Amino acid sequence: MAILDILHYPDERLHKIAQPVEAVDERIQQLVKDMAETMYDAPGIGLAATQVNVHEQVVVIDLSEDKNQLQVFINAKITERDGDTVYEEGCLSVPGIFDKVHRSETVTVEALNEKGEAFTLHADGLLAICIQHELDHLNGKVFVEHLSRMKQDRIKTKLKKREKEAS
Repeated sequence: MAILDILHYPDERLHKIAQPVEAVDERIQQLVKDMAETMYDAPGIGLAATQVNVHEQVVVIDLSEDKNQLQVFINAKITERDGDTVYEEGCLSVPGIFDKVHRSETVTVEALNEKGEAFTLHADGLLAICIQHELDHLNGKVFVEHLSRMKQDRIKTKLKKREKEAS
C-alpha cells in the first residue's frame, strides 16, 4: 500500500471529470487500498480518486471512529434525492477551510464494491453528505464551488498565501 499525494484546490486537475471503471481488477483493488490508506493518514472520512489525480470513478468513505468500516463506491450514481439540509463541510483538497453547503438530506446510490459486486444503498445524515461531496469530486466540482464567488475568491487568496508562506 502507498500514501498518495492529494491535490489541493485550485489545482485544475480537480476539475477533470472521472471516467467509469471498465473492470474492477487488481489495479482498481490496489487503488482502493492506497486511497483508504491515504484517507486514514490525512486524516479524513472520504476520498475520491480525482483528489489523488486518478480520473476514474472510485470513492472510499469511512465514518467509523475506529476506522474499520471502509465503504467503497465504484461507478456510483445517485438515483434518488430527498429533502434539503445544510452541513458544514471540509475537504482534504481544501485544507483548513470549512463552510456550510446545501445538500440533499437523503440519497439512494447504486454502485459497485471493491469486488465488483453491484449494490444499492439508501443513505442519510453524514453518509449522505459524504456521498454527495465525493461524487461532486468525480464530476470535477470541489465543495467550495457551491459557495458564492466572493467566498471562493477569498478561499483561493487564503490558500495561495498559505502556500507562499510554506515555501
